[in-house]
Amino acid sequence: MDKSPLLILTGPTGVGKTELSIKLAKRLDGEIISADSMQVYRHMDIGTAKITKEMMQGIPHHLIDVLEPTEDYNVSRFKEEALRAIQEILSRDRIPIIVGGTGFYIQALLYDIDFTDNAQTPYREELFRLAKEKGNGYLHDELKKCDPGAAGYIHANDIKRVTRALEFFHETGKKISEHNEEERKRESPYDFRYFVLNRPRDLLYERINRRVDDMIRAGLVNEVKQLLEIGCDGSMVSMQGLGYKEIIDYLEGNITLENAIDTIKRDTRHFAKRQLTWFRRERDVIMINKDEFDYDDEKILEFIMKYFEPVLNMVTIQNST
Repeated sequence: MDKSPLLILTGPTGVGKTELSIKLAKRLDGEIISADSMQVYRHMDIGTAKITKEMMQGIPHHLIDVLEPTEDYNVSRFKEEALRAIQEILSRDRIPIIVGGTGFYIQALLYDIDFTDNAQTPYREELFRLAKEKGNGYLHDELKKCDPGAAGYIHANDIKRVTRALEFFHETGKKISEHNEEERKRESPYDFRYFVLNRPRDLLYERINRRVDDMIRAGLVNEVKQLLEIGCDGSMVSMQGLGYKEIIDYLEGNITLENAIDTIKRDTRHFAKRQLTWFRRERDVIMINKDEFDYDDEKILEFIMKYFEPVLNMVTIQNST
């Protein structure tokens, strides 16, 4: 059976995916599907570094600004909607391009992994109670004891995934990190190329710090205030995103604005490090160290096109038969 073409462009937060993805979509006559767990939400533009209409330059984008912040978004929902978008794009004889930094989402889509969540269990309710009573760090410490591998790539504040990993161990006696490794060995239904952008760590961290300062100047505090005014609160999935929960803490008088900014910068740097750890463990990734291309997007595009050319050739052959 012929496989559908797919290109993935990912990398850690702050690496510079957005501008390159637009150039790539123009070169390939493609459309972009966002694999970002936060840009899916309306009214959350500054803290998510969301691409603007002007920046899109007419390139169709999918899974951006489609949910209210009061709604939950998860890997199962992403996969379902991304699959629909891929079929629509292919029906127009265009190339689907997955762009975003949520590696977990990309993995589920790429290898057709079923992450359908089961119903609320008493054990899960107990875990959520413990998190509320003793803090997210307590549950993360418990995860370190039974599955240090999973604790290494799941942040303590990602309470949903921490509880799911603990629940998986409780139900099966197996580590979810080992289960995920097995899932990575599945055959993909796509003829894909998986590109991971990277920068030297010191430059990436400097860029992250600068971007957080830019977000504050652009009005991140007011954005969070407006979200709270329309009924959002810190317990919602959307408001657990980096930048939002810290500003809520500031607005509630728990920390100073300076503390909030320092925490956002620190946690975003840690997040970028975990993203890179995830991507490097994935199969068939093609690392693109931007310094090796003199930070020249044209050189990077030529490199990508060289690897993707066999896929395009196969599409041409299929379309001509």
